[in-house]
Amino acid sequence: MNRTVTLAIATLIYGIACVGAVIAETAKDFVGTWTLVSATTEQGGNKSDTFGPNAKGVLVFDNNGRYVITFIGSNVPKFASNNRAAGTAEENKAVVAGSLAHFGTYTVNEADKSFTFRVENATFPNWDNTELKRPFVMTGDELKYTAAASAGGTATVIWKRAK
Repeated sequence: MNRTVTLAIATLIYGIACVGAVIAETAKDFVGTWTLVSATTEQGGNKSDTFGPNAKGVLVFDNNGRYVITFIGSNVPKFASNNRAAGTAEENKAVVAGSLAHFGTYTVNEADKSFTFRVENATFPNWDNTELKRPFVMTGDELKYTAAASAGGTATVIWKRAK
């Protein structure tokens, strides 16, 4: 009997510890600065780095329900002219393919474990004034979500809380 009670208590403690580490309950859990761990896209059975290898990114959620997100690939070339407005067609294409940014407001739906970006403006203008819902999992200082990728396929994005 004593062994059964001890096992039951240990199981309960373990279960509570695991649930507490995995579940983000409110928008407060999102607030802060996050750095990109990975962004991968799967399409037609092929998986690739969305913005190329070693991409960088930052995601900031503030207390007032605003956010900003930026992805920049490590292979984005410098412009030969040293003038952002005078890029060649190839340079401009590489920048568009290798980066993405948007900003606006966000809400968290605790019931279905999703959050929604309400995009005000984006470097992909088709997202201006749209809502992008993202199912998520938050484990400790890691945030992971999936989405329909802007270039096709399904994206999986992982962030870690900046220290």
